[in-house]
Amino acid sequence: MIKYERTNVYDFNFHLVWVTKYRKPVFTSIEKVDVMKEILTNIAEKNEIELSHLEVMPDQVHMLVSFPPKVTPASVVKSFKGGSAKRWFSDFPETKQQLWGGHLWSPSYFMSTLGNVSKKIVAQYIDSQLDKYNGGRPRR
Repeated sequence: MIKYERTNVYDFNFHLVWVTKYRKPVFTSIEKVDVMKEILTNIAEKNEIELSHLEVMPDQVHMLVSFPPKVTPASVVKSFKGGSAKRWFSDFPETKQQLWGGHLWSPSYFMSTLGNVSKKIVAQYIDSQLDKYNGGRPRR
């Protein structure tokens, strides 16, 4: 869905995945899954991040998110991982003993973009700009 802001229009979505430290199964009950979903939803709302899909597995999180172009993907990840760990450990301090070093999340993550058109279509569109949209003037 196209989003409009005062100075830009955008339509991009990201699949974001990260895992618990050492892939330890932390979210092992419905209560824990629900608490983590609530935490992540609150972080999204506070940071202008549209969270359209979310799944919390025992040792990982999957999200489909969209955010304004002024926000960097790395800052989105930092907001989610840092904010959720802080809140999680305050609600479930016993979890720290399961995880060496007291970190909830592995430092790595996976993020990929999703789109409505393929890379090939965008490349063709860009390459055709001077031919089709240059008032009939030849390409430079």
